[in-house]
Amino acid sequence: MQSQTNGGGKQVSADTPKNVEEEEEEDADVQDKRPSGRNMFFKDGKKRIDYILAWSTEGKPEKLAHSQEARAVFEENLEQEGLKLEKDEKEGEEVHFLKVHAPYEVLTRYAEILKVRMPVKKSLDLDKIQQKYAKLEKILIKLEGGGFHRRAVTPIKAVSTRLWDTMTNITKKVFTPFQLDEEVVKPIKRRFNVAYSRDKEYLFDIPDDREKYFDHATRSRIVNFILRRKSFSKAKEKAYSFGINKMIADGHYTDAFPLHEGHWKPGSADNDRKLLFDYWANWRNCFKIQPLDHVRAYFGEKIAIYFAWLGFYMQMLIPASIIGLIVFIYGCVISGNSYPANEVCDKSKNFTMCPLCDFQCPYWKLSAACSHARASRIFDNNATVFFAIFMSFWGTLFLEFWKRKEAALQFKWDLTDFVTEEQPPRPEFLAKLEHITTYKEHPITGIKEPHLPFWRRRFPIYLMSWTAMLFLAFLAIVAVVGVIAYRISTLAALQVLTRNTPVTNSTFIASTAEVIYQNASLVTTVTAACINLLIIVILNIIYNRLAFWLTDMECLRTQKEYDDSITLKLFSLQFVNYYSSIIYIAFFKGRMVGRPGKYATLFGGRQEECEAGGCLIELCIQLAIIMTGKQLIVNNIVEILIPKIIKWIKRKIWPETKEQKMSRSPWEKDYRLQPAETTSLFYEYLEMILQFGFLTLFVAAFPLGPLFALINNILEIRFDAVKFTTQLRRPMAERVPDIGVWYSVLYGISRIAIISNAFIIALTSDFIPRLVYTMAYSPDGTLKGYVNQTLAVFNTSDFDEAHRPVFEGSDIVESCRYRDFRNPPDSDDPYEYSQMYWHVLAARFAFVVVFENVIVVITGLIAWLIPDVPAKLKLHIRREAYMSNEIIIKTELLRAKGETVGEEDIEKIIEDESQRYKTNDFGSMELVHRKSASPEAAENNVV
Repeated sequence: MQSQTNGGGKQVSADTPKNVEEEEEEDADVQDKRPSGRNMFFKDGKKRIDYILAWSTEGKPEKLAHSQEARAVFEENLEQEGLKLEKDEKEGEEVHFLKVHAPYEVLTRYAEILKVRMPVKKSLDLDKIQQKYAKLEKILIKLEGGGFHRRAVTPIKAVSTRLWDTMTNITKKVFTPFQLDEEVVKPIKRRFNVAYSRDKEYLFDIPDDREKYFDHATRSRIVNFILRRKSFSKAKEKAYSFGINKMIADGHYTDAFPLHEGHWKPGSADNDRKLLFDYWANWRNCFKIQPLDHVRAYFGEKIAIYFAWLGFYMQMLIPASIIGLIVFIYGCVISGNSYPANEVCDKSKNFTMCPLCDFQCPYWKLSAACSHARASRIFDNNATVFFAIFMSFWGTLFLEFWKRKEAALQFKWDLTDFVTEEQPPRPEFLAKLEHITTYKEHPITGIKEPHLPFWRRRFPIYLMSWTAMLFLAFLAIVAVVGVIAYRISTLAALQVLTRNTPVTNSTFIASTAEVIYQNASLVTTVTAACINLLIIVILNIIYNRLAFWLTDMECLRTQKEYDDSITLKLFSLQFVNYYSSIIYIAFFKGRMVGRPGKYATLFGGRQEECEAGGCLIELCIQLAIIMTGKQLIVNNIVEILIPKIIKWIKRKIWPETKEQKMSRSPWEKDYRLQPAETTSLFYEYLEMILQFGFLTLFVAAFPLGPLFALINNILEIRFDAVKFTTQLRRPMAERVPDIGVWYSVLYGISRIAIISNAFIIALTSDFIPRLVYTMAYSPDGTLKGYVNQTLAVFNTSDFDEAHRPVFEGSDIVESCRYRDFRNPPDSDDPYEYSQMYWHVLAARFAFVVVFENVIVVITGLIAWLIPDVPAKLKLHIRREAYMSNEIIIKTELLRAKGETVGEEDIEKIIEDESQRYKTNDFGSMELVHRKSASPEAAENNVV
């Protein structure tokens, strides 16, 4: 019997029939506050509503007549299948409803077809089987002086096994305060389940009231399976006119959905939905472990696996956040005692730097970049290398441990032998090809379907689609170039602005000009990152619409093909959109700028240079603004603020009286919620995958990234939980065994991240130049004199007239410095790359090769050492499969002999099997001789 748990742990039946004659006219709000809850039954008070179909009564008369005819055929086919239907048609209402009920006979028939795993009798439950198998771990030991007794013998555990068990126990103790109160949210205990069979009903725990045997999620899944297969046209030439999805696409119905089981608001009757809101979506439980079994029981495995993955990802972020915070604190501590930063800030060094732009920009003192150099040192230090290595291992451990977690969930939720059913053609596919005269028989279903020849029809569409994709990706690159131009022009303008500030007695103007001059680079970087974020958001909207439009043009047959195509397109476009500016700063900025007097130009202008403290701090700022801005601000505005604003506007434009609100039935209230579309989880996964990319691809530049991601994901889980429990119609409980294609995407990102972090450390940070200097050039093995070594000298007389500074006083500067490893002007090869440049270049590439290969080998070894499925779980799965098969075989043998099989007989079979077999160290079943009555025989039978 399906039941719900209320706030006090009391079990309240959700299937208790109501007195419908008394409650038929009551509104849903009144029903929600009754102890018995909402009316979820037909008018007879016996048939439970398993599904709701809705249709509109507005439109053109011809269209309405055609839709009514299609619905009549469809409903007739549903009734022939055995489903019970009841209409709710109120005069004057725009939307009418059809209530669907699946009787027990229909449920059992399709449960057998779909191989639905159902709980067996309690005498066959898992605990009892484990108790029987515990006897196999005891052997007969002969005592001195005669006699026998049983003693448990446990082999010595390997060190790795004991270490793993210790870590597991410590982890459980650490997370104990974050567990929900089991007296309030009672754990859903896993039952011993086998595939349902009507011929073997004696195995299953079927109650006296058989209508209560199947839970609500299973009932709705079976009904949905039937709805997707029934035809709504009698015309033989329209054999593909079938399924509720095609009817919704054609406008015959507006939606189809299972009902929510009550309301979530305070004061409502206890129900599963309210339980999930109170102890899952409610903010007071944001630090509690999710009740995933209850989520699965209400929403199905597809949604439960998403939240399980998101919760596991959040837990794995905890150690990464702690290590990242320690690295950040370490950087803050050493930034004030760094030799390079102190040399930059030392005004006595009097380093005069070359102008940052041609003509108008002045010479400037290196000490003006003091704050920039100290801030850069926070993120550019030796701990950054350690953190990059740690995050490379973290990415591998996250994926490997998730596979183990996923395997445990698959066993617990009966997904280990999941078989994907053959998908029918998409309604949109059939609608687009309705006028196609070429048909082809599908090799699986045997149904003739419209066919598009590949080279004549599909190839041109694919070519156009991917050409458009390249153009859209090019738009993101053009936007990056625009932001680069903004940075160059703004930095030059700020330099000129502060230089041309008129002399005044106002200390405010003077101090402001000085602040702008000293922080011109920081102002430029922050404003450019904010503009880039705005462009990303705008392009994101464009990409979403065009990606779906292009995928629709491809006319893909099944929903899986469509989902895979849109996933590839959107992820590719979002990858370019979000990461292109970051990739530019990390790998290209300041690499090919040339030197004073011979700068490399692009479109007639000088390229960007890295600041005195390097490009890593700018990369950090860009990451922080884009990642946190997109995750914490933009996404939350889109998911929370905008829906609330829309809801408020609707209330103002279309106000309702209290009587109108109170007159709505449960299905009318659910219909007013937002539809649970198939893309709902797609965007949630995409958002988290992009975040994972930020964390792994560029983590060397932003050690606080995991901490910000952890904070965001704590909020994200609650936002999504609130959305599913309060804002969306109840989705159909879909079954999927894993996170699908997203695992492959995560794996690909984790591999690319190793290369990305290697190049960031080697090229973007100053780790390699500092290392080369201390090992080969420093007189005392420290970083004293490092800044002077990295600043080349330029003779200002070597400026050509086209690029010579023209401001007043520029002619008195004889030489200036610039960041590069080049020979001085008085050397034999002036301005050519110095010996240190080639040493640094060789060290950089050596570091990349060593870093990549070592990390790849170690992560591959880690992945090989960690099995995808825990050994205990493998044993458990094999043991359960074996026991169920043996019980069925022996029971069927007794039935074939005409004997009546009761629970005592099944208990005897279990006892017999427990005594005959044992499990060896490798998890295989070994035959054990039956024990003899004599001690001598028993001694000989000891294993």
